[in-house]
Amino acid sequence: MHTVVIGGGVVGLSCALALAERGGDVTVCEAGTLGGGSTGRAAGGIRAQFSTPVNVDLSLASVPVWESFEERFGVDVDYRKNGYLFLAREEETAAAFEANVEMQTARGVDSRTLSPAEAREHCPQLRAEAFVAATYCPDDGVADPHSAVQGYSRAVEERGVDVRTRTPVTGLSPPESADGPWRVETPGETLSADYVVNAAGAWARRVGRLAGVELPIAPRRRQATVVEPETAMAESVPLTVDLDRGVYFRPEREGTALVGGHFADADPDVDPDDFSESPDLAWTAEAVERAADAAAYFGPETRVRNGWAGLYAVTPDHHAVVDEARPGFVVAAGFSGHGFQHAPATGECVAELCLDGAASHVDVSALSLERFESDEPGTVEQNVA
Repeated sequence: MHTVVIGGGVVGLSCALALAERGGDVTVCEAGTLGGGSTGRAAGGIRAQFSTPVNVDLSLASVPVWESFEERFGVDVDYRKNGYLFLAREEETAAAFEANVEMQTARGVDSRTLSPAEAREHCPQLRAEAFVAATYCPDDGVADPHSAVQGYSRAVEERGVDVRTRTPVTGLSPPESADGPWRVETPGETLSADYVVNAAGAWARRVGRLAGVELPIAPRRRQATVVEPETAMAESVPLTVDLDRGVYFRPEREGTALVGGHFADADPDVDPDDFSESPDLAWTAEAVERAADAAAYFGPETRVRNGWAGLYAVTPDHHAVVDEARPGFVVAAGFSGHGFQHAPATGECVAELCLDGAASHVDVSALSLERFESDEPGTVEQNVA
């Protein structure tokens, strides 16, 4: 069986590897370079503190791969389990924390609720008086997306996957008969495929339209900045999220810190081929100011070193679409910022959808495209990082 995977980010490469490991003949078509889209601009967070079971389950199924990545792929992804610390200023947010932790712990996550004073034990410069509650999981952490792409790309090539960079897909034609192939048009060749996997991230809606499938996935510009805090931040400080203010920060190497947030969304339908990859000055100043409101690390002597902007592929409920949207056309996109961390489990699920007809590695039925046809709104994943 031949599968064409569209997209050479970490999700597409994971799908290609899982298919190849089960004996599939796989071609990856990437319009640019491997990891050159959203993966290369991801913050690298890996956490199980989500507000819906399916995202928790995707995390729990992916973590073993991240833990054993160097042994399996021969590449160190610098996986650091410093934990995630979520902070609530509002009582409504704190009530949601209680429900989230109850659901998470029932699924095996070592998360817990904390008082603001207890939260300060993990983040010593926290302005605890500004908050009413927190949650913490010591097993959450971060890894390096660039190294992950390196490991996955080496693995797929060793498995015989035909990786074609700078090869955009320009057309898709569905089978003319029940057992016929998909035709995948590229500038140099038209490929035949039993399955097509849309793992195109911020470009997924465009790819979907080529297949006659409308996907509610919009590219959103997200920004991050690296600063030198006024007060040194220990590398043991967790990735800290001020949820009600829409900002997060975490330690980087050599005394720097990463600050990001979603409080200033760009237009919801930016052109993924034409957007600024540098952070806005006004956004940077606001992000550092909001971080300073949460923790005393970021005083007036904080210095901005550099930063970047990238794209999230966002759905209305901030959950991915992992589904066979039409016969032979599988979507693995719209992760809304969770694609990097959920890539290992997603690859296995996609291979099962293509080869077995249903996913069993994780129950991804909640991520079907059909959910957007319902009049009942689903649960929106509330997160910043």
